[in-house]
Amino acid sequence: MSEIPNTDQEGIDSVRMTWNNWPRTKVEASKCVIPLAASISPIRPHSEIPTLPYPPLRCKTCTSIMNCFSRVDFTAKIWICPFCYQRNHFPPHYSMISETNLPAELYSQYTTIEYTLGDKNHNAAGEFDVKSAFVFVLDTCMIEEEFEYVKSEFKRAIGLLPENAMVGFVSFGTQVQVHELGFSDMSKVYVFRGTKEISKDQVMEQLGIGVAGRRNVPGAGVGGYQQQKGMHMQNSGVTRFLLPASDCEFTLNSLLDELQTDQWPVAPGTRASRCTGVALSVAAGLLGACLPGTGARIVALVGGPCTEGPGTIISKDLSDPVRSHKDLDKDAAPYFKKAVKFYDSLAKQLVSQGHVLDLFASALDQVGVAEMKVAVERTGGLVVLSESFGHSVFKDSFKRVFENGEHSLGLCFNGTLEINCSKDIKIQGIIGPCTSMEKKGPSVADTVIGEGNTTAWKMCGLDKSTCLTVFFDLSSSEKSSNPGAVNPQLYLQFLTTYQNPEGLMLLRVTTITRSWVDSAANSEELVQGFDQETAAVVMARLTSLKMEAEEGFDATRWLDRNLIRVCSRFGEYRKDDPTSFTLNSFFSFFPQFLFNLRRSQFVQVFNNSPDETAYFRMSLNRENITNAAVMIQPSLISYSFNSLPQPALLDVASIGADRILLLDSYFSVVIFHGMTIAQWRNLGYQNQPEHQAFAQLLQAPKDDAQIIIHDRFPVPRLVVCDQHGSQARFLLAKLNPSATYNNANEMAAGSDIIFTDDVSLQVFFEHLQRLAVQS
Repeated sequence: MSEIPNTDQEGIDSVRMTWNNWPRTKVEASKCVIPLAASISPIRPHSEIPTLPYPPLRCKTCTSIMNCFSRVDFTAKIWICPFCYQRNHFPPHYSMISETNLPAELYSQYTTIEYTLGDKNHNAAGEFDVKSAFVFVLDTCMIEEEFEYVKSEFKRAIGLLPENAMVGFVSFGTQVQVHELGFSDMSKVYVFRGTKEISKDQVMEQLGIGVAGRRNVPGAGVGGYQQQKGMHMQNSGVTRFLLPASDCEFTLNSLLDELQTDQWPVAPGTRASRCTGVALSVAAGLLGACLPGTGARIVALVGGPCTEGPGTIISKDLSDPVRSHKDLDKDAAPYFKKAVKFYDSLAKQLVSQGHVLDLFASALDQVGVAEMKVAVERTGGLVVLSESFGHSVFKDSFKRVFENGEHSLGLCFNGTLEINCSKDIKIQGIIGPCTSMEKKGPSVADTVIGEGNTTAWKMCGLDKSTCLTVFFDLSSSEKSSNPGAVNPQLYLQFLTTYQNPEGLMLLRVTTITRSWVDSAANSEELVQGFDQETAAVVMARLTSLKMEAEEGFDATRWLDRNLIRVCSRFGEYRKDDPTSFTLNSFFSFFPQFLFNLRRSQFVQVFNNSPDETAYFRMSLNRENITNAAVMIQPSLISYSFNSLPQPALLDVASIGADRILLLDSYFSVVIFHGMTIAQWRNLGYQNQPEHQAFAQLLQAPKDDAQIIIHDRFPVPRLVVCDQHGSQARFLLAKLNPSATYNNANEMAAGSDIIFTDDVSLQVFFEHLQRLAVQS
């Protein structure tokens, strides 16, 4: 957390690293405790990034792209690659190059630059312009009131879509209905059974798309394509099941007006029969048949758990509760592994087609987000979890997905990320919304973290805020024990190709350099390059990954052990004397971040369902460092009569009877009124002209909360509560319990206590100091 507020710490490159100076050897790197990692937002917009209309120059040996760190020999017209030191000749059209006439990619300030690669407007048959497609998959097993909410939001979304976006519609309950929107004379529906798995070929055959469906089209045999182009267009699935938004808005609206909730009878004491898995398979098969490789999203609106067919997470018997964390730990969730396996295969299919799965789940019980996580995360999809389709969390978030203008999410498609790095640097993998493309190379590490074993990743869907965390390792060979002798700088290059919302293919090239330091001789330089906010977020992401992947992983102990190692490595102290312990200012916030991480919903899964935990972790893995830091350590602002709004300590001592507190914990925003303020408000003082100042005090946190809510996706839940009210728990759960029922007698009047046996930050620090200085 920097001392200067609101500075753009990511800059033009949108990269933040745990260490900005790197140790030279693998041994020294392991002594740093915190891994070498970079967090990158591949397509975050920045006003200073130039876009070039010509293709980039690539190195003939390592295929990295010429950049501002390439050395240039102007007389011989040669550039030297900073990654492999290969000498490359400039092509003829660069012949005018000189020290005073440089192309943009060699300007030192353009470490990030964009190239236009052309238009990607054809579909597989090369027939007509499809830039993006949306297939809406709507659950019909819900009560009438919820169904009306979701239909009205769906209609609003269709009105917001770009006119040329293709739209398809699948509804499901006990069975799956694919609506043929191109048949406007009456509503025509193809029905699939919800009980058994269905392959892409079966979907194509039943819908009459593709080879099987074209057999009976006259003239569509060999060479008949040209004569029968009009005929073929009518019969191809694209025009039958997917229509431009402008053409099908009326059809869809009238179809939704007639659409009823699932009519299959539900016996008392049982759950509705809902075949979410088959519905998503059918939607994926439809898109795979019609628009493979074209940017497309499956937007799933789900109102309850899957109880039928593949992807089932629970039986239909209501006396059988949906799996909890305890069940997963004890292997007592009979459906879990099978469902995850199903969604894993769906994820592979979607990634190979280049399509995205977005999930909007609104229900009081769990719907299976934990099982679907793999398909959403690997395709780069969005996920929003709320309690009802009528709740602002769903309504406002859903609207944001389809909005244009500066408030839009900037949804892009078909992204790939490639990473080039200096010799001796290895890539372990990426945590975040992407899939490994299994592209081997010399810079692939032996160990894997997240999506690894590759130097290229696919991101079917990505947006302005998408963020990935890349983990690096150093090679252990003895020859390289002194890489800095050859070159004191290391280089990393991130190449992101993607299709923007207008359908243009762009390539963004970010090349960054950092220094090698001899950390054994000069620890100070290493310490000055430490970014504690990034380090805390990287540790949170790594912990979440380990909790999911490793059985019986004790997250709290692992974090504690690492924190003690950091403090004994970088603290200053006399052996066995805790009072002498001091921590360098570059590390001063780090223990506090980890204290809050240990208490956060990412580590303490008690009291959260597996669905909520999966949702929180997906958000943690895809948001930028600043947002992720707020998830771990919420921000607190205090409003009072005698001072301007100011940041307050995340501590129970910040509560005062005459104060209003605004807590931003990312997923919820809490406005908390002290006791006295609440009493005055209940008496209506704010409506009296002489108490204008009180009215302004009440309004200020509301305005600030709206600013936070306006810019965030998913839209956070707004909680307005009073001291000692039931909803005050949203604030109390996040505060440091410096005053508990054990020491309540030392409290100031009007403040509060927390009923907990958790240790406070102060006690945590004391233990940390004692353990860090042990010899």
